[in-house]
Amino acid sequence: MAKKKALIIDESDLFRDYIKGRLEEHGIEVETAINGLDGVVKMRNSLPDLVVLDYHLSRKSCKEVLEEKNRNPNTAAIPVILTALKIDKNRLLELVPFNIKKVFMKPIKMDSLYGTLAELLGIRFMVDETPCIIEAHVNDNIVFIEIAKGLNREKVDLLRFKIAELLELYSIRNPRILIMITDMELSFVDGPNLELLLRTVLEHSRAKTRHIKVLTNESFVRDFTRGRPEFAEIEVLSNLQHAMDGLLTDIDSDGSKAEIISERILSAQSPVNGGESIEMRFDAEGRKKFSIEAMKEAGHGLSIAVVDDDFVIQELVKTTFAAISAAVTPYSNGKEFVEAVRAKSFDLVFLDILMPELDGFQVLQRLHSEDIDMPVIVLSAVSQREAVMRAFQAGVKSYLIKPLKPDQILKKTLEILKANF
Repeated sequence: MAKKKALIIDESDLFRDYIKGRLEEHGIEVETAINGLDGVVKMRNSLPDLVVLDYHLSRKSCKEVLEEKNRNPNTAAIPVILTALKIDKNRLLELVPFNIKKVFMKPIKMDSLYGTLAELLGIRFMVDETPCIIEAHVNDNIVFIEIAKGLNREKVDLLRFKIAELLELYSIRNPRILIMITDMELSFVDGPNLELLLRTVLEHSRAKTRHIKVLTNESFVRDFTRGRPEFAEIEVLSNLQHAMDGLLTDIDSDGSKAEIISERILSAQSPVNGGESIEMRFDAEGRKKFSIEAMKEAGHGLSIAVVDDDFVIQELVKTTFAAISAAVTPYSNGKEFVEAVRAKSFDLVFLDILMPELDGFQVLQRLHSEDIDMPVIVLSAVSQREAVMRAFQAGVKSYLIKPLKPDQILKKTLEILKANF
């Protein structure tokens, strides 16, 4: 019996490589295309049983690819899975006649995608269903990897792509890594998954073992690393201040940076808002260098709020995003923003801490109490130790230190919003 074939048309090499690998593990023959034109040629030549197609393509648009597919009687009946970072409802309706079986908005919940792939290709995916939340982000050129609930092999595997994207996005050549493990009890049965986690971080960050710290209250992690020579230099601590001091020793002799976040992050709380998720934010430009051109696709159609009583900051954010065609709405105080956000949704919020009427923390409390969930980047001055500490305790994991620079703003936005998974 002939092997089933799939074609992945996506301009992110990270996404292509990951899905290709997973399908090939299950006996599927996979071909990949790097843009719309490449996709049309390979679809015509290989006649796949399934096409996984991203909406954001160059050389030929997604709609042009689908139109050419429909004009060819040999390819017209091929089912399509569509992925998209952001798509207007009316444009989506235009694509309905093109045999699209499922649409996945990025960040993609991989278990749902696996289910659809299994149904359309007639295979069975073995998926680790261990409850687990993983999030990774960069602050002060340190890669923070936060893990809660449990160790899920699928999500740990995805982490390698996230690490690669962050290192490239921020041009980090000598990475420092802080792995924060919370809200779980580990024992010897978790040893294989813990080993996978540490190997994944080591191999894909290329960090020196002495530049990796693990922050946890779990004594098993300390015993595990001490018992294995390859992990022996990875320091396991329960005090965040000590972990930060260790990571910053070779970067900055001033230990003040270590004071920006609180030891209380180790409390048994989810490191991200919401329930279990596999949302990992990847740069759809893959390993391409950061540039305004790389941001244009990410910014088109984005709705951004900047909540800051400083007119200069408002204008800086507006000017920065004008370059990538993103709409920015300024608010001069927290009260004004909270009243507006009940009727209007934003893709991203830049939030100052010290403001009249309602300060940043009161805004976060209001959003939480009214179950309004939006990505928030806190704006803070480096001397505001307590402010940034409280932001972390409020569930905000990304912040920018004033004074702001346009490239910092765009990079942080790309980290938060430009997602493949």
